[in-house]
Amino acid sequence: MFDLSFIQIILSIISGLIVGFSLGLIGGGGSILAIPLLIYLVGYNHPHIVIGTTALAVGINAYLNLIPHARKKNVKFKPGIIFSIFGVFGVLLGAQLGLITPGKKLLFLFAIVMIIIAINMYRKKCPNNVNEKVNKKPNYYLLILYAFLVGFASGYFGIGGGFMIVPSLMYGAGLNILNAIGTSLLSVGTFGITTAIRYSLSGKINIFITILYISGGIFGGWIGAHFAHKVPRMLLTKIFAIIIIIVAIYMIYENITAFL
Repeated sequence: MFDLSFIQIILSIISGLIVGFSLGLIGGGGSILAIPLLIYLVGYNHPHIVIGTTALAVGINAYLNLIPHARKKNVKFKPGIIFSIFGVFGVLLGAQLGLITPGKKLLFLFAIVMIIIAINMYRKKCPNNVNEKVNKKPNYYLLILYAFLVGFASGYFGIGGGFMIVPSLMYGAGLNILNAIGTSLLSVGTFGITTAIRYSLSGKINIFITILYISGGIFGGWIGAHFAHKVPRMLLTKIFAIIIIIVAIYMIYENITAFL
């Protein structure tokens, strides 16, 4: 658990700070950098342990962020609990397949997903009305289907999946974007913790790094939130999307040999 040098410990805290900063700055997507930062900046080149470890950190952070959203009445627990319960089945299946996928192949595929996420972030437009709903009435059959598919992706790649959960709640549960964002944290937390538990059963988790990540993330989130109003949110999102694409291209370069 403590197989880190002093420099790696410092870099782990810095990595957590970067993730927290990006989350506080633009409000989402930051956890997608948790895996490449731990591997390429910290130098902890154990892909499966990294996925299990960052999943735990993301899950705990999501639950912590759920509290202020719940106090503001932005969390709709019924659709959130339904999405979380049925999504867990997908998470367990995805995590199982992730554990048997060779590390380099998993990182290569993860890089592809990063690019898809980044493109979606870059093209995304802010809604004119946060109270506007995509669907007026909830469709729970659709919600359950979305939950399983998103849960699978979350478990396989060890990501929070918030970028997929939010639109799923809007289309399946008929929530406005503000409620969808708040409610999504319940599922992000559940999916992250479930993935971490499955990986821990195989010994693929480092609790010490999780603590370092969360420690840095708390301060990073506060700093990011403090500066968030100083630059237009859409500009920040586009810049962040470009950074994700650059990191993903590097990951593809590093791991393409897995398919050669």
